[in-house]
Amino acid sequence: MSVARIIVGCLATLTLSTAAQAAGSGYHVLDRVAGPDGGWDYVRVDQKNNRVLVTHGTSVMAIDLATKAVSSIAPGQRLHDAMPVNGGSEVLVTNGGTNTAVFVDAKSGAPLATVDTGKGPDAAAFDAKTGLVLVMDHAGGQVTLIDPKTHKAVGTIEVGGDLEAAAVDGTGKAFINVENKNEIVVVDIAGRKVLTRYALTGCDGPTGLAYDAVDKLLVAACDGVTDVVDARTGKVLQTLPTGKGADAVAYDPRQRIAFVSAGRAGTLGVITLAGGKATLVDTVPTQVGARTVALDERTGRLYLPTAKFGPPATPGGRPTVEPGSFQVLVVGK
Repeated sequence: MSVARIIVGCLATLTLSTAAQAAGSGYHVLDRVAGPDGGWDYVRVDQKNNRVLVTHGTSVMAIDLATKAVSSIAPGQRLHDAMPVNGGSEVLVTNGGTNTAVFVDAKSGAPLATVDTGKGPDAAAFDAKTGLVLVMDHAGGQVTLIDPKTHKAVGTIEVGGDLEAAAVDGTGKAFINVENKNEIVVVDIAGRKVLTRYALTGCDGPTGLAYDAVDKLLVAACDGVTDVVDARTGKVLQTLPTGKGADAVAYDPRQRIAFVSAGRAGTLGVITLAGGKATLVDTVPTQVGARTVALDERTGRLYLPTAKFGPPATPGGRPTVEPGSFQVLVVGK
């Protein structure tokens, strides 16, 4: 191929990519739901009970999507994730303050069982193949495996490092981001073992992770970029520029769109997947602090908790959260 044809082809690709981003996705902030003060971490959509769950301060904040009424369930310490289990009749809450996973009744919030985990239980994931919940112990470097039917821990997988989000492939394998090692670890859930490790080139601090079953791709959110990885080989296929402070990825398998929330940038990256290729089609303004995200696949709407920030209380410290400013953003078309 001639140099001229190569240049023309590259310019055409660049033009198409630029045009796609310029056209935008249509996503924007539709609404804001206020809540009580307090820190926050992961957010999930509870479809069974038509609500949004946010680990918020010392409890789980629940937003009724029909009425926007806000309530609190499942008190705890340093809560990280609240995942509906057992058909939505219960919620599993990871409790970093006590190194436990707590099962609560979905409607009343009453505690049903407490399961010991490793140090710093953080993100959780459910694997339908084995019927087990995986709790990523961020500080302990292990995965605690829990049977949600019996409320019992049934094993662990020693991974090592600071564990973040996980994604399952439906065949009994899980992929786990290791934040301090810039890698994805592949584990055999039933075999309770690590299969291999994928180095994430150009990635610093991977946190959010999603799996695309069509092309066997992993979408890993890093600080400032998102890596697209071949789940079968670990090869990094693309690195896309997304905002600083990303902490989560929400994935819509029907539309094949990944949403990357960036808290420091105050943006939401919209990435389409097709033909083994990822394209950043939009960078939606959200709000500084909106670092986690959940998708309601029924409506296509996304939910991002955040608050307004003031100057640090001490020079060089963390920004302070303005009282009365906590809210959950609703993003859609």
